[in-house]
Amino acid sequence: MTNTQLTLIQIDNYGPWTVTPEPRREVDLQTLQSRLYADLSQLFGNRDGYVFFSRFDNMVAVTNGIDTDAHALIQESIGNRYPVTVSLSIGTGETPATAIETASEQLQAAGSAQASDRREILRGEPVADPERTAEDVQIAHFDVNDATGKYTDRLNEFDTFINIEQSYAELMRYLRETHDSLSFFVGGDNIIATCPDLDAEQYHDAIDHVSEAVGVELKVGVGRAADAQSAGMAAKHALETCRYDGRDVVFGDQ
Repeated sequence: MTNTQLTLIQIDNYGPWTVTPEPRREVDLQTLQSRLYADLSQLFGNRDGYVFFSRFDNMVAVTNGIDTDAHALIQESIGNRYPVTVSLSIGTGETPATAIETASEQLQAAGSAQASDRREILRGEPVADPERTAEDVQIAHFDVNDATGKYTDRLNEFDTFINIEQSYAELMRYLRETHDSLSFFVGGDNIIATCPDLDAEQYHDAIDHVSEAVGVELKVGVGRAADAQSAGMAAKHALETCRYDGRDVVFGDQ
C-alpha cells in the first residue's frame, strides 16, 4: 500500500493579475510561469520532492518527507522573488487521486483562485514520520518505444508532437480512471506517473491499452521508495533496463 503525499501549488489571483492594470504581454507571462516552475522544481527537488507543471498556474508536487515548515519556507521564498504569491495545500491518501482530491478541496474551501484577498494559504497535514515506510511512493517513468526512429526523424515536429501528446492523454486518462494514478508529461517522449501499489500486469495492461487506442507503444520503469526523488531514480534505472533488454515493464528492484 502506498501512502502518497501531494502538494497542490496554485498561483494566487493569477487571472486578474494578468490583465491588471491592463493585459500583460503573453511572452512575459510565459516567462514568469516557466521561471516559477523552475524555481519550485528546485526548491522542492532540494528536499527530495518532484514538481509537475500541470497547467502552470496550478502545479502538483509529490512531497513525501517534506514537512509543513519546509512548505512555508518555499512559499516565503517565492513571495520574495515574484510579483505573485502561491498557496499550498498538502493532501495525503492511499492513492494519488485521493491525495489530490483532498488537497484541492482544502484550497477551494479557503477561497477562490481568483479572490484578491486569498494569499499564501498553507493547509493540510503531511504524513507523520512514524507512519512513513520505505515504499510509500511509487513512480512510473514511461517513454515511447523508438520515438526518434518512428516520429522525430520521420515526421515534422508538430505531427510528432501530436503522436506523443495522444499517447500522454490516453495514458493519463486510463491510469486516472482505472488505478487512481496521476500522470504528467515531462518533455521529449517522457511521462511520469505517481501511482498506488500497481503490479507488472497492471502496467502491461495500461501499455496495451495505449497501443490499441492510439497506436503508440510505450515501456515503463517503476521505482518504489520513501520519497519521490529516490523512487524516481529507481524508475529511471529500471527504464534503462527496459531499453537494454527490450522488456516493456521493469521494476527497480528486479
